[in-house]
Amino acid sequence: MNGCFSENYAEAREKFLGAAREVGAAVNSFGLGVTGPDGGELATDVAWLGAAGASRVLATLSGVHGVEGFFGSATQIEWLRRAKALPLPKDTAVLHVHAVNPYGFAYLRRTNEENIDINRNWINFDELPENALYEELSADLCPADWSAETQAATGSRLNAWIGQHGFAAFQKAVSGGQWLHSQGLFYGGAAPSWSRKTLTHIIESKLGSAARVCIIDFHTGLGPYGYAEPIVGRPVSDPAFERTRAWIGAAAKSLYGDGSASAEIKGDSMSVLPRLLPHAVVDALALECGIRPINEVALALRADAWLHAHGDLNSPVAKPIKSMIRAAFHSDDPIWQGMALGQGLAACQAALAGMGIVSK
Repeated sequence: MNGCFSENYAEAREKFLGAAREVGAAVNSFGLGVTGPDGGELATDVAWLGAAGASRVLATLSGVHGVEGFFGSATQIEWLRRAKALPLPKDTAVLHVHAVNPYGFAYLRRTNEENIDINRNWINFDELPENALYEELSADLCPADWSAETQAATGSRLNAWIGQHGFAAFQKAVSGGQWLHSQGLFYGGAAPSWSRKTLTHIIESKLGSAARVCIIDFHTGLGPYGYAEPIVGRPVSDPAFERTRAWIGAAAKSLYGDGSASAEIKGDSMSVLPRLLPHAVVDALALECGIRPINEVALALRADAWLHAHGDLNSPVAKPIKSMIRAAFHSDDPIWQGMALGQGLAACQAALAGMGIVSK
């Protein structure tokens, strides 16, 4: 295993803080007020390297989707470990935000302590989006029973729905976001989450004087094994999409109708974070690295939702479910880790170079 990857959240946090302090980064921590499975503190940690008033800043985010945090965490740790050998360009700084959703990272959940998907939480709660197709699927996606018989029956009905409507419609219906079923999948919550509020504070307070910002949000779970797809939360017709693609590369896909591994979603941070910095030119993208086939990922999410809504975390069935969801969003294979890490570091370096040549 690559030394920058970790077995769990506690190890990842220790490595991140150690690497940040070793290179002389300024560190801040924001405690969630909830303990992890080992009784330890859960927090979002921030490392700033570079001049305090730098006009160009690269910001990286890990662990927005908790259990997906291993990839982003490893990239942040390795970047910090190499920072002395890779001096920053003039008037440039880097902001690493580690474990945006520390609960999900620690408890191997994609969601937070309230079952909220942080990347469906960035909405105006006075105008809730609708997702009628999720309503059709809700009972089969998240049944109250998880016996073999129920899995077979619900799986059969879901496959029949896919046969009638197509897999693309199924993916959009399930993962696009929903705001009515608090124990369901891809639940966007009923109010801004702690993670959203904390990240908003970090972005606004740390990047208030920046004129040029690039944000990279690390994710896993979709796409081919070991390939990290750059996904931009802007339509292809938006000049900001072309500006982002100019530095990340021609493989970048728009979240909106561009053939991305991700369905079009609502409430994602990448589409909203630039609005927090109206004074700056902001490029934001998600780097999505695939691991397991999407049907296995979906089954792991359904099993984990059942476990936290109706099961017992201390029961014998909990361990295999947690192993299944960890395997859906992280791999201990050194080949996968090398592929993911290389692409993660390359994206960071591309952003640093791009900020120097792309003007408003």
